[in-house]
Amino acid sequence: MDVQDGHFEKAFRKFKRKVEASGLLRELQERECYEKPTTIRKRAKSAARKRWLKEVSKNKLPPKLY
Repeated sequence: MDVQDGHFEKAFRKFKRKVEASGLLRELQERECYEKPTTIRKRAKSAARKRWLKEVSKNKLPPKLY
């Protein structure tokens, strides 16, 4: 990735987004140290709950305006 006209901050933000999207940092953290199976399950359950709450809030009906 080339930095154009000295816009280093913009290029760095793009780079961080691409690295985050690829999942490299998450994989590195997972391989770095051992994580107990209960912790893995707990984190997965928490992520599923967050996804579910987001979906529910997105599909919530508007309040009655009468």
